Amino acid sequence: MNPFPSLWAPILVSAVLVFVASSLSQAVLPFHRHDFRQLPSESEVMETFRRAGVARGDYLFPRPANRQELASAGFREKYEKGPVGIVTVLPKGGLPMPRTMLLWFAYCVAVSAFAGFLASRSLPAGAARRTVFVIVAVAAFGGHALALWPATIWYGKSLSTTLTSTIDGAVFGILTGAVFAWMWPR
Repeated sequence: MNPFPSLWAPILVSAVLVFVASSLSQAVLPFHRHDFRQLPSESEVMETFRRAGVARGDYLFPRPANRQELASAGFREKYEKGPVGIVTVLPKGGLPMPRTMLLWFAYCVAVSAFAGFLASRSLPAGAARRTVFVIVAVAAFGGHALALWPATIWYGKSLSTTLTSTIDGAVFGILTGAVFAWMWPR
């Protein structure tokens, strides 16, 4: 076992590296350019949402008011006629970028800390670099990628978006594992 506090340097270095890699993946590389499609008649849809007073939140449509309505012929007809969907509405002006980036960095630190904690409980100081790499990389991959799949399974999120984000998670896991293998206490 390794004392967890001795791992703050690799936790922070790997979090910074993942933060930079994710920024490059989103802003520079072409992987995520097609994650979201434009709505047909976007202006009309946006105006309809404004008139309806749709506030920030997650919406399911059609959505029954209760189980009785769910079982009704009228609801079934609406459901079959479509469209059926889930919409996330953000606040006017979008999410504030400084806050979003700060929260993403905090998440990167949390994933690295989780992976580091797992490694600190299972590996001694001086453990083989390859062993450190594998344990930390797998744990970090899990933290960055596995939670994406339920959105595809249950909510119809695009499979291609989930796959590209899972590839990002694999890269982030590899980067985190490499930093820990390099900086693991001897």
